[in-house]
Amino acid sequence: MSDGRIADLFNLRRGEAAPVLVAGLFFFCILTALMMLRPARDALGMERGLDSVRWLFIGTAVVTLLVNPVFGWLVARLRRLHFISATYAFFALSLVGFWALLVFAPGAVGARSGQVFYVWFSVFNLFVTMVFWALLADRFSSDQGKRLFALIAVGGTLGAIFGPWLAARLAEPLGTPALLLVAAGFLAASIVLAWWLVRLRSDGPRDAPMQDPEAVRIGGSALAGIRAVFASRYLMGIAGYVVIMTIVATFIYFTRLQMVAAAETDLDARTGLLGNIDMWTQVAVLVLQVTLTGHIIRRLGLAFALALLPIAMAVGFIGLAIYGSFLVLILLEATNRAIQRGLTRPARETLFTVVGREDKYKAKAFIDTFVYRVGDVVGAQTEGVLGRLGLALGGLVSVVVPLALVWAALGIWLGRAQQRQADAESLQPNRDAAPR
Repeated sequence: MSDGRIADLFNLRRGEAAPVLVAGLFFFCILTALMMLRPARDALGMERGLDSVRWLFIGTAVVTLLVNPVFGWLVARLRRLHFISATYAFFALSLVGFWALLVFAPGAVGARSGQVFYVWFSVFNLFVTMVFWALLADRFSSDQGKRLFALIAVGGTLGAIFGPWLAARLAEPLGTPALLLVAAGFLAASIVLAWWLVRLRSDGPRDAPMQDPEAVRIGGSALAGIRAVFASRYLMGIAGYVVIMTIVATFIYFTRLQMVAAAETDLDARTGLLGNIDMWTQVAVLVLQVTLTGHIIRRLGLAFALALLPIAMAVGFIGLAIYGSFLVLILLEATNRAIQRGLTRPARETLFTVVGREDKYKAKAFIDTFVYRVGDVVGAQTEGVLGRLGLALGGLVSVVVPLALVWAALGIWLGRAQQRQADAESLQPNRDAAPR
């Protein structure tokens, strides 16, 4: 296959291959670090049962709310690459601190410290991915985002596969605490790749700015991102989309935990089935990201890409309520992951390419961390209440279907609003404000 046909397949244009490759490697390092540690997080969180997990969700939401002004202060005071480096360095040093605790003071490690790690990891998970996508929204144009974000996300999918594999290979010879240092090393590599990505030049419109983005601070106040979300219909729409998405994902998460916990026979077979489904889900995500997503978003639009997941989830929950089988739940979860990671996530991140630079970091941080965790809390508590009322799956469907209709409508509105703003920016290249 010629270079031209490969470029057409991947929606690449002249000068874009190198930035896409570096960005993909950047995301690979982040997801490798995260997925190496995620099993430990989940195991620690489950030590005191499902109710404990629900309360940990609340604790995580509170911590993300408290951390947002600190991150906003860094964005206001430091240059872009400096606050990005500071964020990743802080989390890397935190991993070193947890490693030192495990190695030099193992007697201090108990249920309480496990819960602290659960909350810390949940905050870490959101912030490192948020900063990555914020930089991409700042580095690439709206058109590039629609074409390239799914391809870049392939790096994250490969990291999500490589991380658990690497953890399994290193845990026995090096010991579990050493995995924290390995993950910290991947975060350090992410800092280098962030600098490399920004220094690369391509032919996109973001590469010939009137002023070098690294020459000036973004400025503003520490709370500007929170105020911006409540002042902008567009950003509020994104926040609403994220809340509903996380509520539905949390319903799936707790339904799975309950069905697995209730299974008294053939648990090993079901575990093997889950593993196979996870593997094929990753394959489906890779196929979407590499070959289809960029073309789908470009030809059918962001509105379609954002509305597909709500519709699929509504249909899936109706099927789950009718059949109530473990297999239907696994198919629902696999569909959710494949569409969300392969199509919805790149489309959702493209929404931020048309907002101002301050909102790309501060407002996005608030939405992708605190608002995201609010959705977790609402979903977890709602599922718990429905379970205590004995409504189970029927109750979930009565909540999910109306939510999905609102969710899909929001996706269509956001896709169209993004296109209008992108068209306006093409006429006014220097415009730097979020659509209101």
